[in-house]
Amino acid sequence: MPEPTVAAFRRATARYATGIAIVTTVVDGVDHAMTANSFTSVSLDPLLALVCVERDSRFHAAVLAGGIWAVSFLPAGGESTARWFATRGRRLAGQFDHVGTHRGANGCLLLDPALAGLELRTEQVIPAGDHDIVLGSVTAIHEPAVDPDPGTSAGPRTRTTEPTIYFASRFRELA
Repeated sequence: MPEPTVAAFRRATARYATGIAIVTTVVDGVDHAMTANSFTSVSLDPLLALVCVERDSRFHAAVLAGGIWAVSFLPAGGESTARWFATRGRRLAGQFDHVGTHRGANGCLLLDPALAGLELRTEQVIPAGDHDIVLGSVTAIHEPAVDPDPGTSAGPRTRTTEPTIYFASRFRELA
């Protein structure tokens, strides 16, 4: 068996489909954001989740300084938003102008529309190679808006139920 390489690791992990989230924080009134596919739930008791943040990114310094963050899960059609918030060096001023947002109770921005959103408080930061694992306790949950579906007796349904996903190094949508 050959030694693992970065290229082989990337090819292998590209075969694992992940959802796409926009993670935000606010420090001294300045909003910061990043695109993440490295978000996961961790525990139900207590409610914990994590995101992996590249240590040399601007967002890393901000999320550690702020101690609070929010996560918005992107619905179908979110590729341009995901690419925008993955762009290194973009200007902080006006970076949210192209997408609707609202502030959560913790002061961080949540995106509109989103499949769901979470607000978190950092509990622990764990070094992991060139990234840090930021573990947070969930302080608020934002569930999607619902519209009554007059065509069925099933009751309410969500406005958007399909996610933007990342698979084989490409953004995709479920068929």
